[in-house]
Amino acid sequence: MSRVGRKPIPILPNVQVEKSDGEVKVIGPKGELTARMPQGVSLEIKEKELVVTRRSEEKRIRALHGLWRSLLNNMVLGVTKGYEKQLDLVGVGYKAEMKGKKLQLQVGYSHPILFAPPEEIKIQVSAPTNITITGIDKALVGLVAAKIRSLRPPEPYKGKGIRYKGEHVRRKAGKAAAVTGARA
Repeated sequence: MSRVGRKPIPILPNVQVEKSDGEVKVIGPKGELTARMPQGVSLEIKEKELVVTRRSEEKRIRALHGLWRSLLNNMVLGVTKGYEKQLDLVGVGYKAEMKGKKLQLQVGYSHPILFAPPEEIKIQVSAPTNITITGIDKALVGLVAAKIRSLRPPEPYKGKGIRYKGEHVRRKAGKAAAVTGARA
C-alpha cells in the first residue's frame, strides 16, 4: 500500500470536513475549499482524522491514493494556516507596486506590466523588490507565483529577473571570459 496514502490526516479543532456525492468540502477559519474525489478513491471521516482508502490495486488507482491524501492534507492546512510564496526582483530599476488590486511590474521592458491576480489570492509588496503571494489553495498560490516569475525569469549571465526567495541562479561566464581563457 502507498506509504503516503496510508497516513491519516489529522483534523484540527477549528476545521470541518463534509462529504457528499464524491465531493469533499473543507471549512476552516481562513475560508473553504472543495474538491471532487475521483472514482476508485474514497474518504472516511473518523473522530479527529481523515483516512483515504482505495477500492482496487490497479496502477492508476494506487497513484491516485497517495495524490489525494496529499491534496486533502493541503486543503486542511490551507484553511487553517494558508500558504505563502515570496518573490524577489533583481536588476537595476526593477520594481513592483500595487495599483488597486493589480500588480504593476517594471522589469526592464519599455512598458510596465499589469498583472491581475485571481480573487482568492492576495498580493503584498513589502518593498519595491519584494512580492508576497498568499492564499488558502496551495496549487493556486504556486501557479500565480510561477506566472509572475515567467514575466521575466532570471537570466544566467547577470542574474537579473524575478526569482523565488532563496532561489539560487547558476551563473555563466559569458563571452569575454571564454575569449580570454582561449588565449592563455
